This record gives sequence, structure tokens and C-alpha cells, in this order.
Amino acid sequence: MMLIAANLRLPITLMPPLLPSLEKTLHLPSSLAGLLTSIPLVTFAIFSPIIVKLAHRWGNERTVFTLFLLLIAGSYLRIIPTIAALFLGTFLVGIGADSGNVLIPALIKAHVPDHIRLGTSLYTLSMLLVGALGTAAAGYLISHVSFGLTQGLLGLLSIVAALAWLPNLRGHRPTTLNAEQRAAKPHYRSVWQQRSGWLITLFFGLQSLVYYVLLTWLPSILTAHGVSTIVASNLLTLFQLSGLPLAFLVPYLYNRRHGLATLLAIMTLGYVVAPLTFLVPTQSLGFLTTMALISGLGSGVAFNLSIMFFTEKTTNPYQTAAISGMAQSAGYLLAAVGPILFGFLKETTHSWTPVIGLLVVFALALTLTGIVVQRHGSITD
Repeated sequence: MMLIAANLRLPITLMPPLLPSLEKTLHLPSSLAGLLTSIPLVTFAIFSPIIVKLAHRWGNERTVFTLFLLLIAGSYLRIIPTIAALFLGTFLVGIGADSGNVLIPALIKAHVPDHIRLGTSLYTLSMLLVGALGTAAAGYLISHVSFGLTQGLLGLLSIVAALAWLPNLRGHRPTTLNAEQRAAKPHYRSVWQQRSGWLITLFFGLQSLVYYVLLTWLPSILTAHGVSTIVASNLLTLFQLSGLPLAFLVPYLYNRRHGLATLLAIMTLGYVVAPLTFLVPTQSLGFLTTMALISGLGSGVAFNLSIMFFTEKTTNPYQTAAISGMAQSAGYLLAAVGPILFGFLKETTHSWTPVIGLLVVFALALTLTGIVVQRHGSITD
């Protein structure tokens, strides 16, 4: 599961450093180049509910493997030096990655029910760490070798993950429900009809929106302070890496006394207070580095807490897959349109102040939603 998770963001995060090379070699317009990071998010939104239905028919293990083959095919299809192959490959990558996004939390609940928090920690750590390192590796490789070879080398990890997954197919079970749960399945109440489902979906959607807006526009906000593009890029990498320790801290604190309050305070500090400080007109590298670090801690809490809600607010793997598919469908739709809308706001107002102000409003709504989700009941049968 960790190897599969390691490939869920890597094919997406490796693309930004490669865009200048693609624009030059394929004569790709900048407007189309930006779609290469949005297409996977749109596929997440569209295919998440479909993947849940496929898992009901094929089983989680077989569904992950079958769709993961699309990720591998898409990664290597992008090596072909044509715009059509590039976009088709990116589309396939999005579908393949979404299978892991939706079903790995359910697999954790099914296969390691006594170690859900450890399994969740390793899952998110693998995904976020390799995704962040992939950005750096792609930037290094593209300066020494071609785009095709860069894509091919980084795609080897997906082949290793697929081979490691093969033993799970031998123990394939067509459903993740036990006999008692299967008997009750006709009476199962859809997560789409439950308030808890919509609250968890809102939380995941808001954290996705805030994260991808920061991921997209933080370098531009930093360069507006007068720092160089290289420094802004390094601070963005720090923003991604600083949230990694939260993969273990969030599950550890989740059910402890005052644990959730502590986590929400860290998230508010990172997503509300830190962005507001970017309005301060300063070029102090120490100050900007500290704020990027704190923002990253906020993102680490928000993402890992959303995954914890998938596993802790459900009673069986079937529900976990259902709420994961529902939340990621709506959540990634917000994530895909958020950066575009915030960019339009900046272009219209010619200032980052309203952009950051609106971002803070969404971040405050995220904190409030987290409180309500935790106080609300679990998904019911």
C-alpha cells in the first residue's frame, strides 16, 4: 500500500518543473501547459464515484491493480513527443492515481483494522514525501536529460509498485464486507444521503481548495515581496515537506484529550495566520521561511485529518470507500477550479490582498467544519 501511495502524487508533482521544456520542445502554449496539473484533479472529481462502484463489483484489490495499470500506461504514453499523447497520458494518470486515492483508506480499514492510525500515517507519508521529492528530482533530471528519459526514470517506481501488488490478487475477495455486513447491505443508507457524509465532504473540499491555491500561487506571492524565483521555488518545496511529520502526529493526537483542539489550532495557525503575514511588505528570508514552514504544518494537519475522518467516522471498509469517493469527487472539483478563480481575482484587482483575504475566509470555514465533523456522529448503516 505504501508503494501504491508513493505514486499517487508523483506523476502530478513532477510536471511543473518540466513545463518550460515541454513548452519549448512541443511549442505548447502556456494556457494548455497549465491544464496538465488541472486534468488529474478533474479526473479525481469525475471518476471517484465510478471507482467506488467498480470496487463493489471487482473488489478493492483488483480495482486498484487494474486502474493502476492505466497510470503506468499514461506515464509512458507521455514520453511520445506529441501534444495529444501528453494530454491523453495525463488523463490516464489521473484515473490510475484516483483508484489509490479512493480505495487505499478502505484497504487500510479492511487489512489492518487494529493498526488503522499507523496504516494511515504510512499511507499519507509515502504519498506526500515521494510527491515532494519527485518535484525536486524532476527539476534536477530535466536539466541533464530529455523530458522522455526523465518521465521514464521516474515512472519506474510505478512498475515496482504494480509488481509488489500482485500477491494481493491471489487473496482477492470480491467484496470487503463480512457475512453479517453483506446480509445488511440491501438496507445500507447511502453516504450521499447523510449529513455526516456532506460534512466530511465539505472538510475535504475546503482543505483541497486552500492547499492547491497555496501550491499554485505561493511562489507568485513570494516573488511579489522581491525574492528571487529560485528562493520562492525552494520555499514552496519547504511548504510541501514541512507537513510530513503530521502524518504521524495527527493519528497520534486524534482521539487524545484536547488532541483535536491542538490539531485545529495548528491548522488555523498555518492556514489563517501565516497567509495573513504574507501581506507584510518584507524581504526577510528568515521571516518568509518561517511562515512557509508554518503554512506547511497547517496543510499537513488538514490533509491527514481528512483521511482520519474517512476511517474513524465509518464502521466498515464499504463505508470508508463510499465516503472517500464522495469526498474526493467534490473536493478535487473545488481544488481544480480554485486556483483559476483566485488567479482571476488577482488579475482583476491587481493585488494579492483580496486573494489572501478570501483564502483566509475559506480557511476559517475549514476550521469550523472540522469542529462540526468531530462533534457529529459517524456514518450510519
